[in-house]
Amino acid sequence: MLRKYLLLALGLILILAGSILAHAIQTTNGVTVTDVRFPGDKGVVMSGLLYRPASATAATPAPAILASHGYINTREMQSAFAIELSRRGFVVLAMDMTGHGGSGAAVGQQGFGGPAALRHLRGLAFVDAANIGLEGHSLGGGPVVAAAESAPDGYKAVVLEGSTPAIGAVFGAAAKGQLRNLSIVFGQYDEFAPLMWQVAKGGDVETSKSLQAMFGSTGPVVEGRIYGDPAAGTARVLHNPPITHPWEHFSSAGVGHAVDWFQAQLSGAARPLPPGDQIWIWKEVGTGVGFLGFVILLLGTFQALLRLPVFAAMARPAEPPGTERGGRWWLAAMLTAVVPAATFFTFMEIGNLFFPMKLFPQFITNQLLVWALLNAVLTLGLSLFLKGGKGGFTTDWPRAIAIAVATVAVGYLSLAAVDAAFQVDYRFWVLGLKPLDGAHAVMALAYLPLWTLFFLVSLRALHANLAVRGEGAGRAYLTAALAMSLGFVLLLAIQYGSLLTTGLLAVPQQPLNTIVAIQFVPLLAMVGVIAAFTYRRTNSHVPGAIICALVICWYVTAGTATHWSPEFRLPGAASK
Repeated sequence: MLRKYLLLALGLILILAGSILAHAIQTTNGVTVTDVRFPGDKGVVMSGLLYRPASATAATPAPAILASHGYINTREMQSAFAIELSRRGFVVLAMDMTGHGGSGAAVGQQGFGGPAALRHLRGLAFVDAANIGLEGHSLGGGPVVAAAESAPDGYKAVVLEGSTPAIGAVFGAAAKGQLRNLSIVFGQYDEFAPLMWQVAKGGDVETSKSLQAMFGSTGPVVEGRIYGDPAAGTARVLHNPPITHPWEHFSSAGVGHAVDWFQAQLSGAARPLPPGDQIWIWKEVGTGVGFLGFVILLLGTFQALLRLPVFAAMARPAEPPGTERGGRWWLAAMLTAVVPAATFFTFMEIGNLFFPMKLFPQFITNQLLVWALLNAVLTLGLSLFLKGGKGGFTTDWPRAIAIAVATVAVGYLSLAAVDAAFQVDYRFWVLGLKPLDGAHAVMALAYLPLWTLFFLVSLRALHANLAVRGEGAGRAYLTAALAMSLGFVLLLAIQYGSLLTTGLLAVPQQPLNTIVAIQFVPLLAMVGVIAAFTYRRTNSHVPGAIICALVICWYVTAGTATHWSPEFRLPGAASK
């Protein structure tokens, strides 16, 4: 009996253990983490996570940092900075930019939400308004610059990670003034060097003419040297560590340089520590374990539900059409893995034609769906070519839909519970699964039919072409996971192999989509495992397809950016 519910129990144990660890790390030294909402302009509600040290009181106000994530990310992406700064005695407000996470409006509107967030932070009784710092990663430089311009004397220091003061120009909001006491942290392998600093490689940033002008230098800027006068607010420093763009907010170098600068430029921190003293990675380990537990919980829940009388009729061993791994099988496996990755950049570019609109308001989600649906068409064509799809699938649509919805509902309730109890979600680095608020739930309902169509086609083809009669469970799960994700592993190996050896991506015009593709490896591997697990127990591709559609639709919609609002205008540039 216990073995029947082992997966269910294991998933819950991992979720609980990981969430407790993550909570313990982010609340070290008496820090409290609170979900906050505050007013933006025109009735827009802004969202943030507030990290408050125990030492920050109305009687002893503390220095504070406003931190902002980058494009198609959310406030949780700044947790490394927030944890390290708050445990040293800084109050930290990790904001959601407009159009991201729980903040309203669209991307780039209302100064990216930066002015409103700074007003809120400065108005807290336990914050020392004379000691405010601003930190932003990538497009997060947009709210930082807007906040600084809205209150030129309302802050003392700025750290831009993988960004530039002119980043707001992407959305028509270029910087108008000088930033006070500015630290630039820009990776030697930053994928956005041409956009940010008009140099080919991140390692050449010291030769950027705009950087040199900002530093008042007539030649290459010397890394680590402080230019200007901190007392006058004109200090400038450059750090150029050997990291990529997404590692700037997920590395000891990126976090350490920010901590060092704020400890030097702001006064009153209750517990200064060396910049290298960092514990934030354990929070990521905890939420990463939580993500793994979530996937296992889905499998265990599905397995448990199949034993209920209402779903028992679905339980049926798989009957794969294939009997061996011959030449056709290997050709199908290669095409299944390679085609989605090989078409990714091209189809994402075509996806630019699927403009944001009221019903489909997320530009990146629209692009991903164009990629997915075009691959569904290719899959149908390739299945005819390979003479696959002859298997006798069982299709009990009402029960398949019901069990899939119930399975994902249990997974969602687990996330809602840890969010309420521990103020954490399921994530690791660029991978992140957040609860849906009301607005994003409505968006997800519009996108769900399109995701469902894609997964119904792709997973039916996966089982028809690659499932082999009599193979063991482990081999089936590994085959499905590799078939779904291996192409993106190869794509990223090519892109980053070139970047790390030459300083340039193999396809340098695709920095944003390359970073987006990193998430595809774990997500598609997860899809493969769920698909094989459910198929082996029901002889149907439908439950797995609907589970994957629900999870991926939820994942993408909650974690990317909203571009449409009643005031929406297409930006002057289509990427970062």
